[in-house]
Amino acid sequence: MVQLHLKRGDESQFLFNTTVEVLLDTLIQQISAIYNGRLKVDRICSEIPELADHGITLPPNMQGLTDDQIVDLKLRDEWEDKCVPSGGPVLRKDEIGRRNGHAPNEKMKEVLLKTMEESRALISKKQVQANVCSTMEVVKEALDQLRGAVMIVYPMGLPPHDPIRMEFENQEDLSGTQAALQVITKDECQLWWAAKEMQRGKKLQDYIGKNEKTKIVVKIQKSGQGAPAREPLITEEQQKQMMMHHYRRQEDLKKLEDADDDSHLDSEWSDRQALKRQFQGLNNIKWGPR
Repeated sequence: MVQLHLKRGDESQFLFNTTVEVLLDTLIQQISAIYNGRLKVDRICSEIPELADHGITLPPNMQGLTDDQIVDLKLRDEWEDKCVPSGGPVLRKDEIGRRNGHAPNEKMKEVLLKTMEESRALISKKQVQANVCSTMEVVKEALDQLRGAVMIVYPMGLPPHDPIRMEFENQEDLSGTQAALQVITKDECQLWWAAKEMQRGKKLQDYIGKNEKTKIVVKIQKSGQGAPAREPLITEEQQKQMMMHHYRRQEDLKKLEDADDDSHLDSEWSDRQALKRQFQGLNNIKWGPR
């Protein structure tokens, strides 16, 4: 199997196993699906703590309004009585006015937060260091875990305008957000290796050869953004090791320079002729008048 180390810019994303026979059209589709799926999991996980702390999202026309404004405008959240967390709600007001403040109890909150951590671990970038490859099945498993936890806490489901439900149903609206800049659709996804774009219509072996036991670094890029930056000749960790070695070498040379003192040559223990004179009885001879 060929192992691809996928990066976006200089940041590692995930590892992916494939074969040299794979069509690049298929490979791009597989990689973009995993890449965007991981982003979806991360977006849902970023909303889970808010759901656990402050309950479901208010309707768009009520968000950001004060209680007095809601009363004056005679607005009502019709989903408040439908989407009640298991075990009953706990009142925790959302200061920014985005959620209704009817939060799950501590036990249900723990279910949400624990599942969030487990799902994040599945798509973590630390999996690259652990040499664990990502697949679409892993992404689906993370999404299923999150969906199951939300159903446990909210058996009646979430309102249709809640961003978590919209993510599960692929109805999310990311326009005008930073998250939208991270998404790369399969049509605009490009793969780069060795400063070359891997063209659709070809096979992977047209670029890397027929050796299946190959590991390469591939850059994910959005079309129209040009070639990504080249990989550095040495990694950041290697650079740190080289600097540490250079520092230790400088310290050793400094110690040797400080110790470069030949005054010890006048010492009795350094006299090479001492043993010879001892056998000849010539030790402790003084010249001069008594």
